[in-house]
This record gives sequence, C-alpha cells and structure tokens, in this order.
Amino acid sequence: MKSPFAIPFVGLKIGLHEFEFDIDKSFFESLPYSLIENGRLIAYLELEKKETMLIANIEIDGFVFTDCDRCSEPLAQEIEGDLTLYYTFGEEESEDENLIVIAPESYQIDLTQPLYELISLSLPAKMVHEDGDCNEEMVELINKYQQPSSDSKTDEDDDIDPRWSALKNLN
Repeated sequence: MKSPFAIPFVGLKIGLHEFEFDIDKSFFESLPYSLIENGRLIAYLELEKKETMLIANIEIDGFVFTDCDRCSEPLAQEIEGDLTLYYTFGEEESEDENLIVIAPESYQIDLTQPLYELISLSLPAKMVHEDGDCNEEMVELINKYQQPSSDSKTDEDDDIDPRWSALKNLN
C-alpha cells in the first residue's frame, strides 16, 4: 500500500518543490505504537532537490487531542514545530539523525516516521489547560489531597535527626 506521505523524487526537477499534508486520526491509527491517538495538523514540506542530495524542510502546525494532565478532561493541545532532514545516496549508515542515507535505486522518500517524530517532539512535557480552563471540581480535589496540613509540617520538623539540623546553621 502506497503511503500518502511518500514523495516520489525521481520525476522532480532540480530545485524547490512544495507539498502540504493533512494529518488526522487515521495517520496516528496507521502507526502501531503511537502514543498519540488523535490530532488535526497540517505539515508543510519544502523539498529542495539537488544533484546528489535532497533537503527537506518540514513545518507542522495544528492540534493534538488528548487529556489534560491536571484534570483529565479533553484537551486540544496546540503544537508547532519544524525539522530539516538531509537525504543523500549511498550504502553506509549515518550516525547523524538529520542525515538519512538512501539506497541509490530508491525513487521516493517516506515522511511518515519523521512527521510522527516531529509531532511527538513538539509536544510539551506537561499538557494542561490554560489557567482557569480546568475542571474546577478536579482541581479542588487535587489541592485538597496535595497540600499537607499545618499539623503534619510540624511533625516532620520534629522527626529531623538533630545532626542534620545542625547543618542548617553552617551558613
């Protein structure tokens, strides 16, 4: 089955070529181990074909649909990112993650994996709603169980080994 994210470069003339890809739920479903289940993004590709190499400048922009890490309610996380990949012809392996060596008989490049990696790396470490947009009931429950009471704080201070508390006075 031909990938909708495969670019046949054999018939392209030397120079710049532009492509645009729609990325939706079906893209993430086609990847067997995708941590992302749904999204609505647009990927822009500027492919420069040269005599001995291809340069792919990729930009993504859109939303990934997930759950808020704070309140567990649905969240549309906006993401954007860019990546430059260099494709060269040869047989040897490349240690540079941005340099991809393709076989001389190749006629296309498949951008499925680079697009997925770019989307994944563009996600923030913590995906949460903007302040005030979280489910208030959940935020109250988190605050209730997260904040230690003032009584437990004094108990913790009493349990400190006196040898360690002597170190506080070294400054």
